Amino acid sequence: MATEFCLRAQAHSGKTSKSAREELDMKICIPVEENNGFQSRVCHHFGSAPAFLIVDTDSGDFRAIANANQHHGHGMCAPLASLQGEEIDAMVVGGIGMGALNRLNSANIRVYLSENATVAETVAGFQAGSLKRVEPNMACGHHGHDHARP
Repeated sequence: MATEFCLRAQAHSGKTSKSAREELDMKICIPVEENNGFQSRVCHHFGSAPAFLIVDTDSGDFRAIANANQHHGHGMCAPLASLQGEEIDAMVVGGIGMGALNRLNSANIRVYLSENATVAETVAGFQAGSLKRVEPNMACGHHGHDHARP
């Protein structure tokens, strides 16, 4: 069973209109390199992330879930295995392969790209509506390549 940590994040201040904010108030999942709460670094590769942080953008609550499928061969990423039973509206990634992207899209989970270093920056970008939806041509080609970070 996945290790879970339940914590309470600081409340965020919303500066968007009510209707736009309601659309962005959801549970998002972010692959992270370690569980340091909102200061966790976003992992460059979705399927190889050691953990996932699930953030409720409305309440600020978050919790970490270990990625039991972290070590897998190319094209064998099972993104929903570690997240089974979790209610997730969107996935925000630093990078993702085509197979994992297709599996998430098939599960009606929207996938966004974050070039931000931390979960806090990523959540702020998501709430501001500045993150791009991941298109198939944006998917990673293979394990082992690097994503540049600002």
